[in-house]
Amino acid sequence: MAVKYIKKGVNFETSAADQSQTRKIVENILLDVEQRGDQAVRELSEKFDNWNPISFRLSDVQIQEIIAKVPEKTIEDIKWAQAQVRRFAQIQKSALRDIEIETIPGVILGHKNIPVNSVGCYVPGGRYPMVASAHMSVLTAKVAGVGKIIACTPPDPKTGFPPSETVAAMYFGGADEIYILGGVQAMAAMAHGCIGMPEVDMIVGPGNQYVAEAKRQLFGKVGIDLLAGPTETLVIADETMDVEMAVTDLLGQAEHGPNSPAILLTNNVSLANSIAAEVEKQLAVLSTADLARKSWEDYGEVILADSYEEMLAVADEIASEHVQINTKNPDYFLNNMTNYGALFLGNRTNVAFGDKTIGTNHTLPTKKAARFTGGLWVGKFIKTCTYQRVTTDEASALVGDYCSRLCEIEGFMGHKKQADIRVERYGKVKA
Repeated sequence: MAVKYIKKGVNFETSAADQSQTRKIVENILLDVEQRGDQAVRELSEKFDNWNPISFRLSDVQIQEIIAKVPEKTIEDIKWAQAQVRRFAQIQKSALRDIEIETIPGVILGHKNIPVNSVGCYVPGGRYPMVASAHMSVLTAKVAGVGKIIACTPPDPKTGFPPSETVAAMYFGGADEIYILGGVQAMAAMAHGCIGMPEVDMIVGPGNQYVAEAKRQLFGKVGIDLLAGPTETLVIADETMDVEMAVTDLLGQAEHGPNSPAILLTNNVSLANSIAAEVEKQLAVLSTADLARKSWEDYGEVILADSYEEMLAVADEIASEHVQINTKNPDYFLNNMTNYGALFLGNRTNVAFGDKTIGTNHTLPTKKAARFTGGLWVGKFIKTCTYQRVTTDEASALVGDYCSRLCEIEGFMGHKKQADIRVERYGKVKA
């Protein structure tokens, strides 16, 4: 394989020391909330977000007052984006179906798709209030049929008040209760049922390294969607993509934060060699250049390969969260790639479409997790639960006979008795 790195980034894995420190900080916060409940949540919210209201939950009146502050055009845009997400989620749900089959005479097996009873949806804030994350979690859970949806987001750090557009998106997405609460304390509150919340069965949504670590540590007490780290973008391009568009798409994702990998993988020598100059040109006028530059300098990569086949092999090894296929034959990658969070096929689309409006979900696997999981979708909120029914004496005795012998091989004599009693009672020849 003749693969050449025109630019190579640092290893994007956090150092072991940083991981250890994050684990310890989160562990202490979670333990504090578990032991002291509401009081701990209030102190943590005051400490990290300077936020300690009488009630963290927004009343219906407060929600309407907040939404009234949002420009009508913004409301229209939010509803349009949610319509796209809802439509695709509904189609995905329709692909799930209950089944029942008689596998052998008298033995009926089946499964039912059952929505989770309650979910806590976290919508990040900070420098970039992630309005679209409300569509991806709250609305998708609603389409799945979740009975109770709790939504949390931190106060706007610039104003010190609830983020109006995010609250609007949560409300229109179908949240049953909305809380202004951020960070690890929000994850802990949803899991333990603090500040008036019911305990939820599952928590979902993206966040920073501390939120991700909180989800990891809370898994088991509650379910989670997946562990999502810093956003990742891989642009696979040939001569059909020009350098301006390539760099625009790379920096458009690098702006997420100082450790967001943005990688160009190409078989076009001219494109690969033109990236550096175009990056400097665009950074000179990009308003988020402070983050985008740091991310590109430390984690950006330009990889040159000889062929589609080589690009495919490299792409599957990278297993990126977002993969743009900007080539003359994007279906080659659609039909052959196995490790990715989401594909964006052709020059007419891009990661931002998926992040904000087009309808696919933007909560996706990072750090090579695409090797074993896809992203958030309606199916994540639904449990596929099996059942069995034996309708004849003959079938019970037949299955019991096999079961008895296999239980004895394993040494499970109590199990064997469960089988034997059925053989004895239902295997007798009727007079």
